[in-house]
Amino acid sequence: MLKLSENPPMLSPGVGSLQELSETWWVAHTKARCEKAFALDLLDREIGFFLPMLERVRIISGKKRRVLLPLFPSYVFFCGDREQRQRALLTDRLCATIEVRDQQKLIDELSSIQRLLDAKVDVEPHPQLATGQRCRIKEGPFAGMEGKVLQHSRPARFVLEVGMLGQGASMEIDAELLEPACS
Repeated sequence: MLKLSENPPMLSPGVGSLQELSETWWVAHTKARCEKAFALDLLDREIGFFLPMLERVRIISGKKRRVLLPLFPSYVFFCGDREQRQRALLTDRLCATIEVRDQQKLIDELSSIQRLLDAKVDVEPHPQLATGQRCRIKEGPFAGMEGKVLQHSRPARFVLEVGMLGQGASMEIDAELLEPACS
């Protein structure tokens, strides 16, 4: 288990947002528990990447430790041309790379995830797509984000999806901030 300071950054150094990375996005399906090592390999190769992580407290050898865990286990998003993709494959940490057909949709979904993580919102992994109504946050710091309502109690549980993975991230939000989204 890496010390907090030894973890790779979530986003390539010197990059403020995913929108700044203009090459083709790929989804790397890594070997089990190789996400951080793969991100460090990409860092060494100067290939842009996004590895969303959550800070958690775990008991390790009887001691409480703060650790960073990938939001989407076995997946890292990286950006580059075909030659950079090939260099990423040479790390021997991947099972496959997944071609992203709708680049803008992936960037929009990941940008929403990045905004939540940057705001230090309590985010939980959501292992499968929600089956609720599609909504939009109508005001506040996350205004304009679209997702699905998983639970409409007070507070509501709102899920941001990464459709390509069939996974997402959920958070609690005041139900009054939500409105139906036009499809």
